[in-house]
Amino acid sequence: MAATAYSAAGLVSCTGGSARTLAPSLRLKASTSSLRVSSSALSRGSHVRVNPLTFRTSTLRSTAPLTRQVLTMASASATPAIIVGKGRVGQALLDMGPSEDVILGRGEPIAGPEGPIIVCTRNNDLQGVVDATPPERRDDLVFIQNGMLQPWLDAAGLGDNTQVLVFFAVAKLGDTPQDGKTDVNPEGLTAAYGKHAQSVADRLSNGGLSCKVLGRVAFQKAMLEKLIWIAAFMLVGAKYGGTVGDVERDHREDVTLLIKELASAGAAELGISLDAGYVDRLTAYARTVAHFPTAVKEFEWRNGWFYDISKRAMTDGKPDPCPTHTAWLKEVGAI
Repeated sequence: MAATAYSAAGLVSCTGGSARTLAPSLRLKASTSSLRVSSSALSRGSHVRVNPLTFRTSTLRSTAPLTRQVLTMASASATPAIIVGKGRVGQALLDMGPSEDVILGRGEPIAGPEGPIIVCTRNNDLQGVVDATPPERRDDLVFIQNGMLQPWLDAAGLGDNTQVLVFFAVAKLGDTPQDGKTDVNPEGLTAAYGKHAQSVADRLSNGGLSCKVLGRVAFQKAMLEKLIWIAAFMLVGAKYGGTVGDVERDHREDVTLLIKELASAGAAELGISLDAGYVDRLTAYARTVAHFPTAVKEFEWRNGWFYDISKRAMTDGKPDPCPTHTAWLKEVGAI
């Protein structure tokens, strides 16, 4: 097993008694919780693990020309995990965990440490991940995707699996995640429910991100609110053009109308009641991610869930509970 040490000459990896300098000219800067190692000696995408007990509050910066490498140190309590998906979020979660973590690409057999299996793929890849997971490990799968996952999870026999509502953003591979805290919810909005919820919350905390651990009903409410947010802001953005911030600033009346319409239909479908103030919570989040582009996509997981409610009602001879949503979907060519 390789050990890592630091000297005036640089970052040194020691394996089997031999030492190899990985990055020259490193200097120590205290008082931060992340480790940055940047040098042409480190290949892009490589991983360096650090003893968190030794370098819990240190940042090392190379004076060599910067490539980019951000390593966030894990606490001793972090639970080893398998991470499926090597994109921006998967890499960020890996950097928050211990050295025992395993990261896998899509299509690879699921094997690694006992504990959570955090799935960081697109929704349409989920079935392949489940199929690649041994049956005895499937209750360890943790789903962090946007959209309404519950019907698919129920059909797959995974209805009680851990889910995470992600309200943080990673702009590009290797960047530090930005927490989606808002002026209405400064404590943060990211939430988790299920067997591995606390483990995920601990991992995110290692990366400086907030995460609430919720019970089933509270999670359902939060999940519906996020689904409403993405369905409403993406559709209004597709209708008028512009970013999430443009929608919040220039089309507030329309997006509020749509939010309330979807909230009424969605809450009735799930048999829950949303807490007061949901419009303010969702528009505040829009201001936090104002630069996000808008588009109606992953339809079956997002707007499609609300449209299915409309279709069932109309098939039964009842009024469409989401008439504005249906009309605007037609207007933008989504249906």
